[in-house]
Amino acid sequence: MPSNDHSVGSPRPSSGPAAVVLAAGKGTRMNSELPKVLFPVLGRPMIHWVVDALESAGVERIWVVVGYRHELVRQELAGRRGLEFVLQTEQLGTGHAVMMAAEPLSRHQGPVMVLAGDSPLVQADSLRTLLGRQAEDRHACLLGTLIKDQPQGLGRIVRDEQGRFQAIVEDRDATEPQRAIREVNMSTYLFESQSLLWALQNLGNNNQQREYYLTDCPAWLLGQGQRVDALPILQPCEALSINTPDELGMVEDRMQQMGYRCES
Repeated sequence: MPSNDHSVGSPRPSSGPAAVVLAAGKGTRMNSELPKVLFPVLGRPMIHWVVDALESAGVERIWVVVGYRHELVRQELAGRRGLEFVLQTEQLGTGHAVMMAAEPLSRHQGPVMVLAGDSPLVQADSLRTLLGRQAEDRHACLLGTLIKDQPQGLGRIVRDEQGRFQAIVEDRDATEPQRAIREVNMSTYLFESQSLLWALQNLGNNNQQREYYLTDCPAWLLGQGQRVDALPILQPCEALSINTPDELGMVEDRMQQMGYRCES
């Protein structure tokens, strides 16, 4: 059942842009007991860069899903306004993580982004573009995607002959023609809040891992006649994620090249 664990803020109705940031994971390949989202990138825990981008894009309210050593994440973010925390006691997939925010989301009428807390190179301009398009066209779900020359290992965006979104297909499940697709899912989602809740209520875990995947929500909404689309507007830098210490170093190098400032 969803956990109602609001540590910051009050249970007031909201309608402006909101976000759910996934920050519950351990990050086993980082070879540390520190939660992955707290690893410093240019001197700051990486989750701060994600929150910065959301705030710059005009997101007014953020729910952070915490789990592994959650007290450390809470402590780190305690000084930031507009944040609330929800606790995921078991890590049962990305869809399950968002389910933990179902109770506060039920009081939200408006767009809600879902982002990973370990993506410090997410760009505010990309988020603003998604918010602007969703406001114009009233999508139930809008994905920010990327055209990538080497898409191996990433979920492919499958479209029909008219170029309309059909589904996200994970690399391991893709057919050979699907593996040739260069448009990939980068876990940058924008939902209409009530459509997201509807999809989560119908989300299953009929897979080998017995987990609930957020990637199943867009196709489910589409199957219910809702408006779903994918926009390949993400920048190449947004493909850089952090799962290992080596990848952390690559992200830091890229951020320095882009003019991000180190913090002492």
